[in-house]
Amino acid sequence: MPAARRVWGLVYRHLCMYRRSWPRLAEIAYWPTLELLIWGFTANFFSRGFHGSAAILAGSALVAGVLLWEIVLRAQIGVTLSFMEEIWSRNLGHLFVSPLRPAEMVLALLAVSAIRTFIGLLPATIIAFLLYRYDVFAPGPVMVLFFLNLLFMGWWVALGIVSLLFRYGAGAEALAWTVAFGITPMACVFYPLASLPVWVQPVAQALPAAHIFEGLRALLLSGHTELNQLATAAVLNAAWMVAAIAVFGGEFRRARIRGALISIGE
Repeated sequence: MPAARRVWGLVYRHLCMYRRSWPRLAEIAYWPTLELLIWGFTANFFSRGFHGSAAILAGSALVAGVLLWEIVLRAQIGVTLSFMEEIWSRNLGHLFVSPLRPAEMVLALLAVSAIRTFIGLLPATIIAFLLYRYDVFAPGPVMVLFFLNLLFMGWWVALGIVSLLFRYGAGAEALAWTVAFGITPMACVFYPLASLPVWVQPVAQALPAAHIFEGLRALLLSGHTELNQLATAAVLNAAWMVAAIAVFGGEFRRARIRGALISIGE
């Protein structure tokens, strides 16, 4: 199929940049591994300094939170960084004088993001097992649902950032590294929703991550999967993804009319 070949062509272009560049590959795994080491040793301190099953569960929840939140961060950065590579190489205008469609470019960026996320988290997952005896897959196949929901969240956040890059150009590049980190306090990664001020809780409840991590803590504490939390996260992800695609499409059309596809980044 021509569309599949175009998508693969763009994916292959990005894979070639990593194939013979060990610094690029090292950068993918650097931050997840560093975050895991810092918070993993903190979890060890909790489990050894405070006795009892509650301390052990708190340590496990901390390590699980770090690993799972990195899925959102890596997925978002995987899309936005790949898109900015096209800007920095002045290749965006060339792409869209080819038969490549915006939807195909998005699919290619999502595919590259998924590959980067897997490569980035694999060393951290292995280290979590070797150093902290934490097996992220111990709860069973349900963890796949947590992973997919967080991956989709990272993607719609990334599409929102790419939309801002279409509108504001290079002036919005800093958002690629700041938006997902800015969401972290309201994502309830390390603490329950009830810990937030009452007036902030509705904002957190509008994010899929809050429901995902509430469900994760319930799973670790009781061994019971709260499917209603996962279902709520999936519905929110679908709604946010539709909104992000709509905004992306609108900003792309405006950028094409303004001629920004050629001048963006200058």
